Amino acid sequence: MLEEELCPLCTHPLVQMHFLQLDWRDGKLSASLLHAHDTETRATMTMALAGNFIAAGQDATCHILSFQLFKSGQKTGGSSGDSAKAGAGDKDLRRRKAPVPSEKSNGNTHKEMTEVSVETLHCVQTDTSPDTLQKAVCFSDDHTLMATGGVDGFLRVWEFPSMKKTLEFQAHNGEIEDIALGPNYKVVTVGRDFQCCVWQRDQMVMGLRWNENLPGIPDKTYRYQSCKFGTVEDQAKALRLYTVQIPYKRERRPLPCYITKWDGHSFLPLLTRPCGNEVISCLSVSETGTFLGLGTVTGSVAIFVAFSLQRLYYVREAHGIVVTAVAFLPETPELLKSNEAALLSVAVDSRCRLHQIACRRSFPTWLLLLFCAALIVGTVLLLQLAFPGFF
Repeated sequence: MLEEELCPLCTHPLVQMHFLQLDWRDGKLSASLLHAHDTETRATMTMALAGNFIAAGQDATCHILSFQLFKSGQKTGGSSGDSAKAGAGDKDLRRRKAPVPSEKSNGNTHKEMTEVSVETLHCVQTDTSPDTLQKAVCFSDDHTLMATGGVDGFLRVWEFPSMKKTLEFQAHNGEIEDIALGPNYKVVTVGRDFQCCVWQRDQMVMGLRWNENLPGIPDKTYRYQSCKFGTVEDQAKALRLYTVQIPYKRERRPLPCYITKWDGHSFLPLLTRPCGNEVISCLSVSETGTFLGLGTVTGSVAIFVAFSLQRLYYVREAHGIVVTAVAFLPETPELLKSNEAALLSVAVDSRCRLHQIACRRSFPTWLLLLFCAALIVGTVLLLQLAFPGFF
């Protein structure tokens, strides 16, 4: 999460990257600030995570950060001298969060807390246009490659974590909006030039045509906005690519946006559905590939079922302005509890909101077995009545 505050010595805003810890408190999932990493006046516009590494796009550069969590002890409630030292440390709130149960000894309280250390490992230039802005960054599944794209339309692929550039070529005439790294070193790029391309190194394998089977939608009425790969639940080798298409021009009567699901290996379109008239700004796929998260330019947030592309959850204007990113929480029992999925959304209004989907009701196994048995018995009885001499 990003936040701005004014520097006391000047009028330039100080931009920070916040590390938050999620905990269940009083039956609700809440967040507490662990650490605030200063990025001076550089706003982080794009971000990707690979284990304990963060790729943060800031202006025309990508900063590779390494972070570590550790426990630290701090004494409070001692002598006045100790209190003064503790008070001095309180100025740095970014490292004084998430206390765990305390131990008391000799009138002093010893608190063990989770802290974060952040180190900048690399800084590489990822855009050379006059506007100088990195617009997309992503890692491969095995975290050995990182791809970036910017306003200049160039796709750049880097070995990770050495950050040795292995590929650089112009993939689009204009801005690259999104990138997805797939299997077998294939890369999918989305540009403002109406193109969504599949690349094998610097050779274009194919250009995707989402409206090929929709003759009522002419070319250049829509442009691609986002692309993301996702797994398929209970199908180990299956892979899906999801793309979002938004209207190229604003009409008096807003046109619907669309989601398209593709086979992630052959890149054949499998399903296309409208997803509302609010312009989509960002897309995310859940860890198991079950859900899609969408944010809009008007601040709304929605969750769709990936299999059917049907909307399951929607909050109109959850934020006051453009949603810049959505991300699903890891699908662990500790975080989800009785929920099937949880989505975080962040927006230009400097707010981070949590959206949860409760587990959908399902029939118990014993009830399904009983129903099947009753169905079989009923079928046998009907056959005996219809063909009495047969049995």
